[in-house]
Amino acid sequence: MPSRHVILKQVPKGTVIHEEKPFIHVLQSDLRAIRCDHCYLKTELLRCSGCAYVRYCDISCQKAEWPDHKKECSRIRNIPPSLELPNAARLLAKIIIKLKRGGDAEKGIYGKQSFRMFKDLMSHYPDIKSDSKRVEHATSLYGVLIDFLGKDNLPNFPEFLGIYGRMIVNGFSILDGEMTTLGTGIYLGASTIDHSCTPNSVAVFSGTTLSIRTIEDISEYDWSKVRISYVDGLSKREERQAELWSTYYFICDCKRCSEEENIETVAVCQACNSVVYSNQMVCSKCNWKAPDAFIEKYKEAIEFCNLQHQEMKNVAYLDACKLCLKKEEGVIHPDSLVHAKTLDLAFEAAIQLNSWELAMKLGYELIPAYRKFYGEWHPLSGLHLMKLGKILLYLGNANYLEILEQAEKIMRVIYGTRHQAYRHMLEPLLLQARGLSGRIAG
Repeated sequence: MPSRHVILKQVPKGTVIHEEKPFIHVLQSDLRAIRCDHCYLKTELLRCSGCAYVRYCDISCQKAEWPDHKKECSRIRNIPPSLELPNAARLLAKIIIKLKRGGDAEKGIYGKQSFRMFKDLMSHYPDIKSDSKRVEHATSLYGVLIDFLGKDNLPNFPEFLGIYGRMIVNGFSILDGEMTTLGTGIYLGASTIDHSCTPNSVAVFSGTTLSIRTIEDISEYDWSKVRISYVDGLSKREERQAELWSTYYFICDCKRCSEEENIETVAVCQACNSVVYSNQMVCSKCNWKAPDAFIEKYKEAIEFCNLQHQEMKNVAYLDACKLCLKKEEGVIHPDSLVHAKTLDLAFEAAIQLNSWELAMKLGYELIPAYRKFYGEWHPLSGLHLMKLGKILLYLGNANYLEILEQAEKIMRVIYGTRHQAYRHMLEPLLLQARGLSGRIAG
């Protein structure tokens, strides 16, 4: 069965309300040497005897993937070893091949009795067609697929553009327990779930199987009210809106987007340390009015930090983070998103440099920021506490068990106790921490 859903009136947080296998999926090409092309497990692998391009755990995974791999297998064999088939081209090829062999009749079940087929997915054809960058990308991929599959095996370009649009707008990044992208999948049922920057549910993956789990108690459950976030919660409103428009062609009007503009970059009141909104520069608590010199200092700090954050999009540098923190001190409020982003980058940079004492300090400061911008019941909030607990355990800090147990509460809700993130990442740390705590108490 391609999908499973739950019908309930009252839903407590941590409930799996939807479970689904992908209509089609593709493992990232840079992972094909270390992960199974079917289940994405990282283990010793066997090459496909036909193309020697993809690898599998065992014969059962190879057999399970064969219906989707059979047609591409002979085509991949013709690709020179020096060339790499783009991930998007391979995903499109697999979609086209599947549709030709009857996949257009496959149904993704959702809600009570509803279903969706591939043709029902939103293609945003007019938006794609008027987006020059998208058309250029689609044209390039069409050229690649002519060489790969042959023009006779492809739909005409307008029809192809509709398939391309459905892939772009409805694709899910398939993530591991550490929220690292492993591949991309199309999930027909789950594609009906709308976005909110303050979601009530989250998508998690076990291999390529997608589960939608609630992250808050829902008193009157209705599938149409289920929301997940399509974007990073630690991004500014303008960044979230830009990403949503460029990928999904809509502007979010959720509560957070409606209220957040002035909260993201709040300043510090120099009289009482309260929040000062950037559009007023007057403290709402004590009426302190920011002088021109402070406003200039504030603007300079915001501009500097935003620039540094942009330059550290792929790699965080501790020295740059320290400069940002210095610029922010006494100027940008600790509750601001700008400060949270700096802390997040600094924390990761400190870990990379094995600066454990600093990482511990930054990790503690990040806890309220993650709760505020991601929400308490979010995978990244749980993973952050797990990382911090691991650091505390390494340093011999007495609070390691308390932090790891906080992580456990969140990860139990997000993943459940059978997920590899819980069993293989968190549980060994908890066992070690409880064992050590017991020995100390004894």
